[in-house]
Amino acid sequence: MILSRKNKTLIVDSEAVSALKLLKNGLLAPATKLMNKKESADVLQSGLINGQTFPFPFILAPSGKMNHEILKSLKIGEEITLLSNDEEFAYLVVEEVFEIDPQERIIQIYGTSDLSHPGVQATFNRIGTFAISGNFEIINQKKSKSKQLINEAKNRVNAKHTTALMMAANPLHRAHERFIRQTLDSTDLLVIFLLKPYTEANLDFQIRKDSLEYFISNFLTKNNVVIVELDNSYVFSGYNEIILDAIVAKNYGCNRLTIGRNHAGLGMLYDANSDKSIIDKMVGTDIEIIVASEYVYCDKCTTLVSKSTCPHGQHHQISYHSDSILELFELGILPPTLLVRKEISAHILSKLFPNRFKNLEKLYYDILPVEGLLEEHTEKDFYLELMKLYQTTSLT
Repeated sequence: MILSRKNKTLIVDSEAVSALKLLKNGLLAPATKLMNKKESADVLQSGLINGQTFPFPFILAPSGKMNHEILKSLKIGEEITLLSNDEEFAYLVVEEVFEIDPQERIIQIYGTSDLSHPGVQATFNRIGTFAISGNFEIINQKKSKSKQLINEAKNRVNAKHTTALMMAANPLHRAHERFIRQTLDSTDLLVIFLLKPYTEANLDFQIRKDSLEYFISNFLTKNNVVIVELDNSYVFSGYNEIILDAIVAKNYGCNRLTIGRNHAGLGMLYDANSDKSIIDKMVGTDIEIIVASEYVYCDKCTTLVSKSTCPHGQHHQISYHSDSILELFELGILPPTLLVRKEISAHILSKLFPNRFKNLEKLYYDILPVEGLLEEHTEKDFYLELMKLYQTTSLT
């Protein structure tokens, strides 16, 4: 196929682009193509593609009045261009255009169409009433190096077991650290898929990646850990999230996936009369899924403990809620070290509030112990030394 400037164009957003890239790179197999109407109906009826679990049809149905008019005008065999952020992203040969019900599509993804559910409103706004199927080719596609990095790490440590973690680290806190350590303790190679957000209601991705890399470099056997950036698009939303996580992890070469007990979607599908969950519904995906404990800080045990083994009850336990810890950072408050490692807190606050202090050097020398030498100090240095003062208990 030859791309023509006379092609009709569809406008797709960044989330659609990331999902199409995953599909084209074979990371969503058994899904390998944009599905037509019959294929979509088959998946909805059986929940399977070629005998393997897949949670919903993989379709492209972009919203917008212009897209709507273009989709209605297309003919079978016609070549079109997909545009994203005013750039040509891919070209596609039309196989079929068919109507869908956006509300039904939302229910397929999230299990509900309730607009108060996180993500439902945003996804509803980006789904149109027509879907398009057909072969597509990404323009100037760059080959992902992530699989190569994982394979090189496997060879380097002679890994028999490779375990995946899906993590937002928004922000990275002490329970995350324990979760990572416990998982690494029972595998040869750990692949952390760091989820890249599409909304602004998150800590900047580079800050989160820097925090995770700092922890790995300074406190873990770093040859046994690989970080893979993963766009956190709509396909990973809702109660099907675990299934998609397992599929992607398997296609990246992992044979285990560890999830937390509070992982989105895990509790929603538990049968009240049994121990079965959505994991038990999976067929044909050859990957072991391990459900890890939920970690809390117990003021009686005076350490991080598994919630299921600590006998002291909820009134003695501090839970690690990322949104609440993030709120402290957004307010400029330095969290206690039992919540977040001080070096990570210092890094995050120095990035969130650059040039925060009117006279940092004066403040530093006025309230912190110094050796008398005039030295330049960063805001990160200041937060680290301030945390040491918070931890001083001789006057209490």
